[in-house]
Amino acid sequence: GTYPFGTYEGELLLKNQVLELHSPADALEQGVGIVPQEINVIDQLNVAENIVVGQWTGGNGNGRSRLVNMRRIKKQVAQFLHEFGITLDPGETVVRLTAAQKQLVMIARALYRRPSVLILDEPTSSLALNEINNLFEHLNELRSKGITCVFITHKLVEIFELTDHTTVLRDGEVTGEFEREDYNENDIITAMVGRKIENMFPNRESSPGTEEVLRVENLTIPHPTIANRNVVEDVNFNLYEGEILGLAGLVGSGRSEIVNAIVGRMESTGDIYVNGRQVQIHNPGGAKRVGIGLITEDRKKDGLLPNLEIRSNITVQDMDSFTSFGIINSAKEKTLAQKQIETFNIKTPSVEQMVVNLSGGNQQKVILAKVLMPNPKILLMDEPTRGIDIGAKNEIYKLMLSLVKEGISIIMISSELPELLGMCDRFVVLAEGRVADEFPKSEASEHRVMQAATLARSESIVNEV
Repeated sequence: GTYPFGTYEGELLLKNQVLELHSPADALEQGVGIVPQEINVIDQLNVAENIVVGQWTGGNGNGRSRLVNMRRIKKQVAQFLHEFGITLDPGETVVRLTAAQKQLVMIARALYRRPSVLILDEPTSSLALNEINNLFEHLNELRSKGITCVFITHKLVEIFELTDHTTVLRDGEVTGEFEREDYNENDIITAMVGRKIENMFPNRESSPGTEEVLRVENLTIPHPTIANRNVVEDVNFNLYEGEILGLAGLVGSGRSEIVNAIVGRMESTGDIYVNGRQVQIHNPGGAKRVGIGLITEDRKKDGLLPNLEIRSNITVQDMDSFTSFGIINSAKEKTLAQKQIETFNIKTPSVEQMVVNLSGGNQQKVILAKVLMPNPKILLMDEPTRGIDIGAKNEIYKLMLSLVKEGISIIMISSELPELLGMCDRFVVLAEGRVADEFPKSEASEHRVMQAATLARSESIVNEV
């Protein structure tokens, strides 16, 4: 219903009946629920309120009273969450939740309406492995109850693990349809990107250096809303020239908080050294001055200026290069932006195209082009391939390897373990805000990462028992 009936060609049919949907509310009434890719919750409300918003009933549960019985609602939501194995506190204010927990709130909100068709658009993009497995269990249970799920994903592993039938779209056209018994990885990839990808993770043509470019000592980050609680505590690690260091761990382990604290976006204590010199970084501008750039986790919220064209998005962090006495040299700005577009292979007809009209992969390359405009020597990449297709991921990987070949050092955060294992030279694993393990690529495995990432949680459960 986001595109109302009559604004498109063709028909939507549900159980052989034509659907005339004029709004998302119409879709819900017809039994079609959706979990959008972008987080869409009301931060000021609690979990229960977010789940039942739009369908509150009165104090006696029959919908006649205008008074909302929050005790009843919380109890009903708690029972529902327990039924689906979703570990959320119904009374917790949503602003305090992580991105992964907010994603779970949206999934719960869609399921609460008991739809006959559930559409999930990249629902695992913010979830940890255990949460993904939990979600898949729920979806398989829904399937056994006769509920149809439309699962939109770029991840091949999810296609093979979960789906019965796959339709591949590229540039708005169907390029392949596959039944489960006919699934073939190479065929699906070719349908997705229009070409064969021989090696998902390109071969490394350079090795990390021995010179330390970044050292973090005793980093502690207080919880933004809960007094006397830290989200990161006493973390220490270093980064070498031309190295890709993987920060691994479950969602909520403190990975994103660490890179945001390094660039001054979060309050923290501890010491940061760049090229052996202690630095005080209070904001992203200060980070830029010492040669550190950050690609944030949420590109649309923190990385892009969606109402501006590509040119402005690319050049906004390095305006000194084309500004003199407060006057912008538009021709020079356009030339610099065009150079970045060519360097990063951004597919666009013009530097003046609105960035909101680009694909997710090209938006991510715009952010990379922007962050690299001031020529940082240290690049922090938080979920750099989230929500982009396999072809775009492969391009990002190649760009990363070209950067480290030039001596740039990278800290990479990803919820996709195969991606971390394929790209990183060394790993620091976090568990509940502390370093749980550290090891080189030669000793890395999914088992070792997950064992360390879940260690603190397992110990806390044992202690509670």
